[in-house]
Amino acid sequence: MKVKKFDSINVIPFIDIMLVLLVIILTTASFIAKGMIPVDLPEATSAKDIENKKSITITIKENGEILFEKNLIEKFDFEKKLITYEKKTPIQINCDKNVKFEDFIFLLDILKNNNYENIGIITKKENQN
Repeated sequence: MKVKKFDSINVIPFIDIMLVLLVIILTTASFIAKGMIPVDLPEATSAKDIENKKSITITIKENGEILFEKNLIEKFDFEKKLITYEKKTPIQINCDKNVKFEDFIFLLDILKNNNYENIGIITKKENQN
């Protein structure tokens, strides 16, 4: 009996596996991008709108500039912009560690004077060696 020599590799099964993996990746990527699986929802007469509790991020840069949702805003226009949001809106303060304490207190003072109490301060976790 003569032994056959293999001169090539059959790549068809490899291509099939790669196509299946590609479909899985594309399906997962669309789910992650939207945050939910797209479905056609049924209708109901008792349905209510979902309240969007989006938080506001206020950033104070080292030089004292204030950014309201990534948009540069003048210090004294901050209150006008702030009062357009509900009092229960979550507010995140992202403050550089080298900012003057006076700038930070200016911001907190406006928030408290306008009865905003859902306030968080963004920090980074300390590395423990």
